[in-house]
Amino acid sequence: MRRYRLTIEYDGRGFVGWQRQDNGPSVQQALEDAVLGFCGERTQVYGAGRTDAGVHAIGQVAHVDIARPTTTDTVRDALNAHLRPASVSVIAAELVDDAFHARFSATGRRYLYRIVNRRAPLALDAGRAWQVGMPLDVEAMQTAAARLIGRHDFTSFRSAACQARSPVKTLDRLDVTRAGDEIRLEIAARSFLHNQVRIMAGTLKLVGEGKWTAQTVADVLAACDRTRGGPTAPPDGLYLAAVRYDGSARGGGQAPDDAADDDE
Repeated sequence: MRRYRLTIEYDGRGFVGWQRQDNGPSVQQALEDAVLGFCGERTQVYGAGRTDAGVHAIGQVAHVDIARPTTTDTVRDALNAHLRPASVSVIAAELVDDAFHARFSATGRRYLYRIVNRRAPLALDAGRAWQVGMPLDVEAMQTAAARLIGRHDFTSFRSAACQARSPVKTLDRLDVTRAGDEIRLEIAARSFLHNQVRIMAGTLKLVGEGKWTAQTVADVLAACDRTRGGPTAPPDGLYLAAVRYDGSARGGGQAPDDAADDDE
């Protein structure tokens, strides 16, 4: 039995999310079915982040154990052949040792949230970005974003359905930049609470519209009350962009417990 680390991208539309569920197709199920089609083995694919319905990925990481003797290139190409026509692609496959776990060995995750700030309808990015017609003040959004960086109780930015044991997280990065009509939020932390990134995006949109200030955001954070927080932004603009692992790709010990909470 050999363990393979997979780097994956997918369009989250049409999926109920990463995790296998009874109410519709999932990315995990698509990959497990592809493994079955490739080598006849029923196995579980473990992902680094359990993205919600409609959330995309350009750098999801997963691992899978396969008994059939094969090469990494064959794993990549065979899985992609059996994934068609699903909007999932295995970008790379590499051998790792049995200590590697896609979720628990991860020491950081980076998300991207895309806002297209224009009135005209989206022809190419419909379903892949959040369209906001009202002009947004990116400088004000960045000032407010700085209030969220660091170690905090993020209860005000946590879904009521979140099952994480603690609402305390350390946000390493929250950058807001504009390029033309597109506003990009780049967010990094070891792990996230359920819907944390989308609630932060919805909150910063209120700041960009001039409805809230940076102090409002600080007050909401301090309140530790979800009813005080901003709205949950739609999944369209959210991408799991990258997962970080310290040390060699062939290793990776158990990460601290909060790494298991990541659920966007």
